Amino acid sequence: MVELKNYRVGKGEPLTVIAGPCVIESEKLVLETASALKRAAERLPVQLIFKSSYRKANRTALSGFTGLDFPEALRILRRVSTELELPILTDVHNELETPIVGEVADVLQIPAFLCRQTDLLLAAGRTGKVVNIKKGQFLAPEDMDKAAEKVASTGNSRILLTERGSCFGYRNLVVDMRGLTIMQRSGYPVVYDATHSVQIPGGLGTASGGQPEFI
Repeated sequence: MVELKNYRVGKGEPLTVIAGPCVIESEKLVLETASALKRAAERLPVQLIFKSSYRKANRTALSGFTGLDFPEALRILRRVSTELELPILTDVHNELETPIVGEVADVLQIPAFLCRQTDLLLAAGRTGKVVNIKKGQFLAPEDMDKAAEKVASTGNSRILLTERGSCFGYRNLVVDMRGLTIMQRSGYPVVYDATHSVQIPGGLGTASGGQPEFI
């Protein structure tokens, strides 16, 4: 079980939903989306964590939109946190920015491509914030406990593990549901990323596609 603001995330607790725009595109979009999600969550027996990345560092092509300026993006996330009183989850991509992001976000998310980056995991752990580690598309679920151990070595056991699909040939992902149970054996709560699991990496040529009909 992981405590987060006034939430308790884990077995026996209310379902926790992580939702929001993939990346911050504008202040207006983020605030409108966060407000709509909060209203929806208040009508359901769920706990909402608002997610939006301040930057996307792994776009398919150079032309892909990566985000707003770093300080501006964090300012927008802080508005969601203070004005709407929602927990904030956002990606971190390097150990230099991580402590700064940790001053705003409640959950620091390690992108799947970076789940074995020791320095990044240690930096995230040292913030004391909840760390959500996304399982790499190339990684066996049995190996996720090693990533968690890196964060836990900092004295921070507030860890979530996320399943987001595994490579099944080129430009194709599948989800082995056994992985959810395997990762649960680590003792940490497990998140299922239903949208990225139906992603088609590079499927649009210069951007990733997807199959939303399978969510």
